[in-house]
Amino acid sequence: MSYNVDQIRGDIFGGLTAAVVALPLALAFGVASGAGPIAGLYGAIIVGFFAAVLGGTPTQISGPTGPMVVVFAGVFAAFSDQLELVFTAVILAGLFMILGGFLRLGTYIRLVPYPVISGFMSGIGCIIIILQFGQLMGQESSSSPLMALGNIPDAISNPNLSALIISAISLAVVFLWPAKLGRFLPGPLAALLIATPVAMLLPGVPILGSIPTGLPSIQLPMLTADSAFLVVEAALVLAALGAIDSLLTSLVADNMTRGRHDSNRELIGQGVGNSIAGLFGAIPGAGATMRTVINIRSGGTTRLSGALHSLVLLAIVLGLGPLAEAIPHAALAGILVKVGYDIIDWSYIKRAHRGPRWDLLLMVMVLGLTVFVDLITAVAAGVVLAALAFIQQLAKTQLASIGDISLRDMDEEETALLKTVDNRIRIFDFGGPLSFGAAADMGHHARERTGGEVSVLILDFSRVPFIDMSAATAVETILSDAKNSGVTVYMTGMRDAITDLFKGLGTFTHIPAAQVKPNRKEALSEAVMLIKEEKRAAS
Repeated sequence: MSYNVDQIRGDIFGGLTAAVVALPLALAFGVASGAGPIAGLYGAIIVGFFAAVLGGTPTQISGPTGPMVVVFAGVFAAFSDQLELVFTAVILAGLFMILGGFLRLGTYIRLVPYPVISGFMSGIGCIIIILQFGQLMGQESSSSPLMALGNIPDAISNPNLSALIISAISLAVVFLWPAKLGRFLPGPLAALLIATPVAMLLPGVPILGSIPTGLPSIQLPMLTADSAFLVVEAALVLAALGAIDSLLTSLVADNMTRGRHDSNRELIGQGVGNSIAGLFGAIPGAGATMRTVINIRSGGTTRLSGALHSLVLLAIVLGLGPLAEAIPHAALAGILVKVGYDIIDWSYIKRAHRGPRWDLLLMVMVLGLTVFVDLITAVAAGVVLAALAFIQQLAKTQLASIGDISLRDMDEEETALLKTVDNRIRIFDFGGPLSFGAAADMGHHARERTGGEVSVLILDFSRVPFIDMSAATAVETILSDAKNSGVTVYMTGMRDAITDLFKGLGTFTHIPAAQVKPNRKEALSEAVMLIKEEKRAAS
């Protein structure tokens, strides 16, 4: 790919701007995770670099994100006495993402329903805000939302007034910082630059303290029999969450650049970045929406911007680490509250009451499970319930399309043939695809239409593009019921794939081969002749 001067200039400015925004966020996420600020910075450096170089979204900026940090913090708290297990989970998460890319699972991430994604992301935003409440008050942070909620009364009754002042300054800056100034000095960085000097003048403000500099040490992976299941489970959650987080950000980037990302390549790039991050004791990351948007708006158009963002952060870590030691925890907590606020899907919440009530209930349920149970349960339950609701709606649509064929859908010859036999022939039109959702009621619908004087039933499959096992079994039930009732059945209009399925299942053993016709007109003509012969024989 060739670069022109404007592209290079845009990538440099985009990368530098994204690095400035990423610096305070990486520090804050590192502290929130429990692994420390340096782990957050190296997460931004390593994941950001390899995802930019190897990923499938040229303008994406990757690094620690709120959702990933929430899950990682739980893993870190569970295995805080065995850090090898913590970072083994990160390495495995990266490998699972790489595997997902090679298996081309990236495309399927888009199938997660929007209310589930909305509830999940809003729940993550709520968790981030809840977990920061203690540090806003100058107290220790909690490791879980429930614990943080339980500690709120104590934090309110025993606040650190100095930390409370810093929190107020930080919150005011990140929420009220003018957008025009944000182009030159991002709100999170402004909050650090303003709150840190003030904290130096106040007594008893908790600060980051000593931050190690230099290159990180290697964390060799380790698994034990007792911990293997929990570590692999945590890795799967991190991998799934990282994939969703990254590919959603990729969609945002596509909308802004009018481009098209490669989902599976993006998973591979993110996976490589996370595996190497875990190997060096850094926290995991994913595509970061805010940083990606800032990169694009600042002129970033290629992978150079993401790689440059990581190299700038590396230079800061190697030379400027001591300058960050005086940053107060309360300032970082204020920044994270803004991050959590931005993650909450306010746009959907404001207009959800105008849409289907079930989607709103699904979103609220996923949000609640995310906050009060765990992330994987929330997403799994949300996807399952959404799928069941969709299947029910699809079944209703399928059943509504099944019925007697309208005379308007028949040509003159077919209409004339049908009128010669009064109500003796019933054409049962399957109006579209047939799946297990409608299978249970298909037989009932057929029985309703074969009573009385009906002696011939034509099953018309001409508008059926596909049929699944359950629906095929229901067709067999219709054939069996018709035979027991003395009704002759013709099957017509089947596509090759449906014919092959019926042959494989042995469905045609329930009906003479002569009664399987290529089209409706031929079946109708033979049925009319059969009825006329029966009339002559009866007379």
